[in-house]
Amino acid sequence: MGMEKIYLAIVLFPLLGAIIAGFFGGRIGRAGAHWVASAGVGISALLAFYVLNGFIQGTVGVFNGPVYTWLVSDGLRMEVGFLIDPLTAVMMSVVTFVSFCVHIYTIGYMADDEHNWPNDSLMGRNSYQRFFSYISLFTFSMLMLVMSNNFMQLFFGWEAVGLVSYLLIGFWAVRPTAIFANLKAFLVNRVGDFGFILGIAAVAMYFNSLDYAEVFRQAPQFADTQVQVFGGVSLMSLIGILLFIGAMGKSAQVPLHVWLPDSMEGPTPISALIHAATMVTAGVFMVARMSPLYELSETALTVILVIGATTAFFTGLIGVVQNDIKRVIAYSTLSQLGYMMVGLGASAYAAGIFHLMTHAFFKALLFLAAGSVIIGMHHDQDIRNMGGLWKRMPITWITALIGSLALIGFPGFSGFFSKDAIIEAVAASEVAGSGYAYLLVLLGVFVTALYSFRMFFLVFHGEGPRDAHAAEHVKESPWVVTLPLVLLAIPSIGLGYLTIKAMLFGDWFGNALFVSHAHNVLHEMGEEFHGSFSFMLHGLFGLPFWLAMAGLGTAWYVYLRDPSIADKAKAKAEWLYSLLDHKYWFDEAYQFLFGGGSRAVGQLLWRAGDRLLIDGLIVNGSARTVGWMAGVIRHIQTGYLYHYAFAMILGLLLLLTWFVVF
Repeated sequence: MGMEKIYLAIVLFPLLGAIIAGFFGGRIGRAGAHWVASAGVGISALLAFYVLNGFIQGTVGVFNGPVYTWLVSDGLRMEVGFLIDPLTAVMMSVVTFVSFCVHIYTIGYMADDEHNWPNDSLMGRNSYQRFFSYISLFTFSMLMLVMSNNFMQLFFGWEAVGLVSYLLIGFWAVRPTAIFANLKAFLVNRVGDFGFILGIAAVAMYFNSLDYAEVFRQAPQFADTQVQVFGGVSLMSLIGILLFIGAMGKSAQVPLHVWLPDSMEGPTPISALIHAATMVTAGVFMVARMSPLYELSETALTVILVIGATTAFFTGLIGVVQNDIKRVIAYSTLSQLGYMMVGLGASAYAAGIFHLMTHAFFKALLFLAAGSVIIGMHHDQDIRNMGGLWKRMPITWITALIGSLALIGFPGFSGFFSKDAIIEAVAASEVAGSGYAYLLVLLGVFVTALYSFRMFFLVFHGEGPRDAHAAEHVKESPWVVTLPLVLLAIPSIGLGYLTIKAMLFGDWFGNALFVSHAHNVLHEMGEEFHGSFSFMLHGLFGLPFWLAMAGLGTAWYVYLRDPSIADKAKAKAEWLYSLLDHKYWFDEAYQFLFGGGSRAVGQLLWRAGDRLLIDGLIVNGSARTVGWMAGVIRHIQTGYLYHYAFAMILGLLLLLTWFVVF
């Protein structure tokens, strides 16, 4: 099989599974749907690993070419095409593997989905099959995004993952909270996508091409070009910031982060799929792919650095006060996405992608472990009602521990290598804003360890479940739930150790990522790199490790040893707790400004436009005008013959005057 056919197969197998499960789900039944969808994504994953191995062995080269030309307009070609390089190979492998694990997990998690629907709900019929169709379609959309070689296809994949995430977040459509959450996600992403499409339009306008290679080739010619926007700004800064606004929506950066925690209303497999390896990492991937453009604008890099650092620290703080197990992990995702963006802003694109890869596995692991706990607790998600589950759910406990240690960056686990690399890269960076970013990512290490192990200790240790019924019936989840946990735990342990040299300090990415000489912080770090083990030993004496241990120790002492400390701290810093509990009042502010503002504009248009202009002036006004004119004309019709004769004579005189004068 030629490589082009393999690339097509990687994309089309998940689409085929989605079509069969979606359109023929009623005929093939539940087993047919999960087999066809899982097989499609499984084959795609195997082929993606085949391609990745080809790059590792050097038997596969970079492929960049069109597959289908949609239209050509005034020399601007709009095509479906693939760019397969080491960056794409990593993304394809991560997306398909995590998606396959989620497919297997879903078989167990959604097995009893009927109870989530009213008996008379038509949407509850074949909902299991529909769910598999959606997650396969999501995988197809994400693959189209990461494999694209042009902006048009990138935008197609970008919007397609947004659409399918809307369907998945609101999957339980009979719940008002789910509908509110998916609408919120959709609207917030439209804000980001508005900036994104303006950035693509600017690229098309100046470069007259949507092809990556052509745009990157021309980019240096436009390095000093100014455009008259807000008094004059660099073209490359404008394009970079507009594209990044799209990434802010998709990758949930402050202030467009508000949709992601609410999206926990979707089933847990969706939390793992959307918030681990796929949709939220699309923005990170896009910025890395556009590195030849971002390297021409230090302004854009500063914006990325500052917003990423702000997201990393301040959203992590919110996780400390959350009590819903999935929302704690959701705020953890926000924080880690901030770390990835910080890496990109420091021009350490490889470090950002490296953290994307390691995070995908341990975050999917944590979400799926949370789902296993939720099953065991009979769908109770409040961590305050849990405790002592490690004896009842040993596999979930040990895999959750692995995921938590990877998340906090414990030496030896995958998250340690990628997070430490980002922190060191920011320390070495000279981009404006790097000092601010370095301080926040350091503080974020402590916060990450605090909320991660707060959740871990409250769920798995301490006293048994507060609910008597749950305490009696908690047991380990079935193998279709625990097998994906084990599969994801393996890369969460060893992946960073094995790949750091090639991905950060080797030539793995080749020409896929471009870094200017002035910004090449990873090259400076590479000169001091002496292997994974020595990097790990060096980390043991670094400030991030001790901050993480301080966070872990604080969580142990406060939530296991002396829980009264948390209550005392809450009472003494009520204002801080309220600030974090209300998520810095972003939701309330947006509801007031945009929700309330939209309603106020609607009221104004209704009163001034509908009632006053249309009803008052046009509809009722025309009726009143006709009535008034009829009232005036009515006085002319008197019924007396001499009045009519006088009018005729007067009219005749006027006509004669007209003819004589004119």
